[in-house]
Amino acid sequence: MSEKSAELEMAVAANRAAWDASARLHHGNALWQELAEGFAKPGFSTFDATMTRTLDGLELQGLSGVQVGCNNGRETLSLAAFGAERCLGIDQSAEFLKQAALLKDIAGASCDFLCADIYALPDGIRRDFDFAVITIGVLGWMPDLGRFFQAVAGLLRPGGRLVIYETHPFLEMFEPESETPHLPAYSYFSTGPFVAEQAITYDGSAKQAAPPSYWHSHTLSGIVMALIRAGLQVSRFEEHAHSNRETCFDVYENQEAQLPMSFTLVARREDG
Repeated sequence: MSEKSAELEMAVAANRAAWDASARLHHGNALWQELAEGFAKPGFSTFDATMTRTLDGLELQGLSGVQVGCNNGRETLSLAAFGAERCLGIDQSAEFLKQAALLKDIAGASCDFLCADIYALPDGIRRDFDFAVITIGVLGWMPDLGRFFQAVAGLLRPGGRLVIYETHPFLEMFEPESETPHLPAYSYFSTGPFVAEQAITYDGSAKQAAPPSYWHSHTLSGIVMALIRAGLQVSRFEEHAHSNRETCFDVYENQEAQLPMSFTLVARREDG
């Protein structure tokens, strides 16, 4: 095994352990109750206005979809609100997929969930999905974007589309909880992972210790070139002035000198 492959496997395994350890903090709280109550109603979706507009424009009625990095399945289940059928959510955290199974039962949905490492998908998995979805935070957990997008492209049929709604890489330069949150704290071109040893939560409320996790910043050009090399042709790209990640980043919204905070991208797998 090469040194690069060993480092990738180490980071993936460490992140799996960190997410599994953090899963209990995402169950039984107010947000979980909102999800449970929401999925008890037909047509419920957790997508915000930006992603809703993007998905509406793709006319997903009757199409099959896969979400890579589905977490507790809330967004995979939300795809039904857009008419999508035969959907699959993939995540490597078994603990979060237990929560996905609970939400699936509440929704009475027909989608499936698979516990797997995207870099080592099992034999026999479907590879003819009409579309794939990647949302906030997934790319930052990926130590190798090239292999990641090759794996995602391999799940799509020729002509299948990939939809990404992610944090803008420019935002990774700032530390929102520092004394000077509006001054760049990190290089845009940083290549080393950021290592954290606390539980992973969306609102930053939990400070409990957890196994170390490895977060990787990627430049926008790195993302686009990895897509191109994987045979995915970008057909739509939009940058947005709002945040779609942890609440601490809200400090950068509604500024006179506004930062790019998120983006949506649609790409198509080329025929062949």
